[in-house]
Formats: sequence, C-alpha cells, structure tokens
Amino acid sequence: MGVLNVTPDSFFDGGRYQSTDAAIARGRAMFAEGADVVDVGGESSRPGAALVGEDEELRRVIPVIEALAPRGRVSVDTVKAGVARAAVAAGAGLVNDVSGTLWPIAAECGVGWVAMHRKGTAADMQVDPRYDDVVAEVHAHVLDLARRAAEAGVGETWVDPGIGFGKTVAHNLTLLAHVGQLVRDAEERGARVLVGTSHKWFLGMIGSAGREPLPADERAEGSLASSTWAMTQGVHMVRVHDVVSGVRAARLVGPVDRRTGELEGVSR
Repeated sequence: MGVLNVTPDSFFDGGRYQSTDAAIARGRAMFAEGADVVDVGGESSRPGAALVGEDEELRRVIPVIEALAPRGRVSVDTVKAGVARAAVAAGAGLVNDVSGTLWPIAAECGVGWVAMHRKGTAADMQVDPRYDDVVAEVHAHVLDLARRAAEAGVGETWVDPGIGFGKTVAHNLTLLAHVGQLVRDAEERGARVLVGTSHKWFLGMIGSAGREPLPADERAEGSLASSTWAMTQGVHMVRVHDVVSGVRAARLVGPVDRRTGELEGVSR
C-alpha cells in the first residue's frame, strides 16, 4: 500500500503532493512501481494534526481518487462517513479508517474496511499512553472490530495494530514482536493484517545516537527493516511511502506458509 497524502501537514510528505496534479502523478508512479493499493488521504492523522473540514477534505481527495481508480485499487484514508461515501462513489474500493468506526459505511457501500487501533485522538494520543498489556489490549480491540464488521456484512476486513498511534517506542516494538500472533488470530476470523511503520517517530528515536529523533527523511532504513520484519511474520500488506524498496523487499521475502510460519520455497 503506497501512502499518498494530499495534505500540507502530514509528518513526512506533507505539501509534496498538495496539488491535484502532483498527487495524481505520484499515485500513477506508485502503481507503476508495483503498489497493490494507493491510499489517498486528505487529513493528516499525525499527533497534534489540525482537523480539516469535510468540504476541504473532499476537495483534496475526490479528484485524485477519480483519476487513479482506473489505474489500480485505491483506498481512502479518512474518519468521516461523508468522505468515505464520496470516495467510494469516485472509485475507492477500501476505507482505511484510523478511528475504527466506519464499518457501517463499508458495509453499506460494499467495500473493504481497515480497522486501526488508536488510543485517544490526534490531539492527545501521544500524551503518556499507557496499557496494562499492550498486545492483549490492541489485539482484542481490532479483532472485536473485525467481528462487528463481519456481522454487519463487510466482506473484506483488515486489522491494523496502529503503530505510532497512542504508543511509546516500547509499545510499538512489542506489538511488532507479536504481530505474527495477530496474523494467526485475524485469519481465524476471516480478516487480514495491515501494518504501517513507514518513517514514524519511534524509528527516529531508535536510529538516533542522541536524545532527539532522526528527521523523518532519515528513517528509510528503519522503515524498510520494520516492514520487512512484518512481512516475514505473515502480515498481508505493509503501508509505505517508498514503494520501490517495499516491493523489492516483498519479492525477496516471498510468501509465508500460514501453517508453519516459514517462508515458502526457502531451503533451510
């Protein structure tokens, strides 16, 4: 899944594809680079991001989705029911929902839905997030959302542990260490797992030699390493800014045998 933010304030690519023409060109390039899905967002979900009105979000994303949908599968990254409906009408086949609330819209529109875990809101999610057991709590939350979605009639459900959304560095690493269990539990419920680590703050903290995180544009190695780890654990899709390196890593890793957890076709 290639990340395409049509925003001025996203933490990594904010402002790069703010114009409709630039966003369409980047989305087409992502498909050419091998993206299975291009995820179009018109409102930043980073910590502290400002809210965007529905009309403005529609203005940003709908022309881009309309132009890209004939080229490949498009998802819309939104928490607004009105934007989700309009995006589906424009050609989106997947609703990527950081709020975990839009499964009724996905069921109504007959499209796929991504349920992500987020503790709090963009305004407060990174203010001292705490869990008794981060793995148990996050997994239970997203799997319950998958159950609700299936019961509502959503035929394609994805769950996302929400790396970086209301989590410390330790929380993020713990969730990644146990993502294989989430894959197995999700598959038992007919769902698939999506993970997004690309260029996130915790990678900047891990990669830094000091107290300040590396800048977002210096987190490529951590992004690729964490995405590749997720793929080796059976994660069905990774959400990335750099499609080329993600696709190459996926080709190297290859498919994972769900029964054994081993890489298929690899001689040990």
